[in-house]
Amino acid sequence: MAKHGKKYVEAAKLIDSETFYEPSEAVELVKKAATAKFDETVEVAVRLGVDPRKQDQAVRGVVVLPHGTGKTQRVLVFAKGDKAKEAEAAGADYVGDQDMINKIQQGWFEFDVCVATPDMMSEVGKLGRLLGGKGLMPNPKAGTVTFDVSKAVQEIKAGKIEYRLDKAGQIHAPIGKVSFDATQLNENLKALIDALNRAKPAAAKGVYLKGIAVSSTMGPSARVSTASYR
Repeated sequence: MAKHGKKYVEAAKLIDSETFYEPSEAVELVKKAATAKFDETVEVAVRLGVDPRKQDQAVRGVVVLPHGTGKTQRVLVFAKGDKAKEAEAAGADYVGDQDMINKIQQGWFEFDVCVATPDMMSEVGKLGRLLGGKGLMPNPKAGTVTFDVSKAVQEIKAGKIEYRLDKAGQIHAPIGKVSFDATQLNENLKALIDALNRAKPAAAKGVYLKGIAVSSTMGPSARVSTASYR
């Protein structure tokens, strides 16, 4: 088992690992148990009752958190002409076409999210190994391959996150920072769980929301009762 420092051990005493807390109480406890000197990210792990090996039970999508993530996302948009101007006006940090592709091929990755217009994807696709390995490849399901670049950039800047089922049947996502007040974190958590409920595959049988836990980057986790989300 991993050894934890004194601060973690003391913080862990605030949370009963066997108790399922109401969402608002779980968030409050996670805030109290965060002891790092930096503004920790508050993260949620959701265990779903689906089989990740089956394509018809895949869960993937996006949601705009009402209070954002607390992190400023650097957005790169691959676009030409009027769409490039539209992206710049919407607040994209970097906009270009072949010039940006060349830059990435040379090892530049000073961005967090990529958006591309559909007509650029034949060229952007050549970066598949470079962008795909970092989870940065534009994808229609994530709303990052679109001609509506203005909307895409604005949503990302407002706090849009992508969620995706992992091989263990879990969803991991940030819902804010420890510096957020409890109400903001609770509302962000609800927005994510509501989105997951809407994304429930038709092929999923039995209990869908099997477990929810929230934690800070360096702190212990608190288990959340799923009853209020069913």
